[in-house]
Amino acid sequence: MNMILRLLAALGRSALGALAGAGRVAIFTGQTVSHLVRPPFYGREFAHALMQIGWLSLPVVGLTALFTGGALALQIYAGGARFNAETIVPSIVAIGLTRELGPVLGGLMVAARVASSIAAEIGTMKVTEQIDALTTLSTNPMKYLTLPRVLAATLAVPLLVGVGDVIGIMGGFLVAIGRLDFNAATYLHNTLNFLEVWDVLSGMIKGAAFGFIVALMGCYYGINSGRGAQGVGRATKSAVVASSVLILASNYVLTEVFFSA
Repeated sequence: MNMILRLLAALGRSALGALAGAGRVAIFTGQTVSHLVRPPFYGREFAHALMQIGWLSLPVVGLTALFTGGALALQIYAGGARFNAETIVPSIVAIGLTRELGPVLGGLMVAARVASSIAAEIGTMKVTEQIDALTTLSTNPMKYLTLPRVLAATLAVPLLVGVGDVIGIMGGFLVAIGRLDFNAATYLHNTLNFLEVWDVLSGMIKGAAFGFIVALMGCYYGINSGRGAQGVGRATKSAVVASSVLILASNYVLTEVFFSA
């Protein structure tokens, strides 16, 4: 009986801790969003974050999309060949990339690169008391550090997803005409014929949500990191893990919403 009670107590503590953590993240999110409508706005920090999150993430997102598109074309061709349906390769590659794989893989790549970078940067600023210095200078740390990064990621990641979609479709195209003996004109015609505007738009909406999540988690764990190198390391790891899990969870929710619409 005592063992069962201890087990239930441990489960209860874990549940309460998870609920408390969710509440802290919700409050942090509300505070971040509330600063959108309150001056001042630090344009230089926003531009710097836009460059770091958007432009410098393009190579890893582009390479991921390129190889994913090529592998997807091979896999769909192998599956379609069992039903004499090889012609579906162009349309399925395009739809799969724009609606699902493009935003999800792009979001995960950005999470690995950006969430860790933001958490490490802000966590180091906390350890070296730079955040305390901002407060002393009457500068709100959330407005100066969090809002520009969250806004930049929310705007940049959809653009990365759009570019990744193009590169991924091009990867599938190159594999199809070079490895699977597809006619180039027919492949492009089938791609454009079956791809709809909503396919691209829904993926970019997902990208905006994923960008918001990535930057928010990086800032949250950075600001709340522990002291010392170990604290910064734990914050970096937690930011990447939380971003990745939330991206996958929110992807399902958004897919369900788009499916029902």
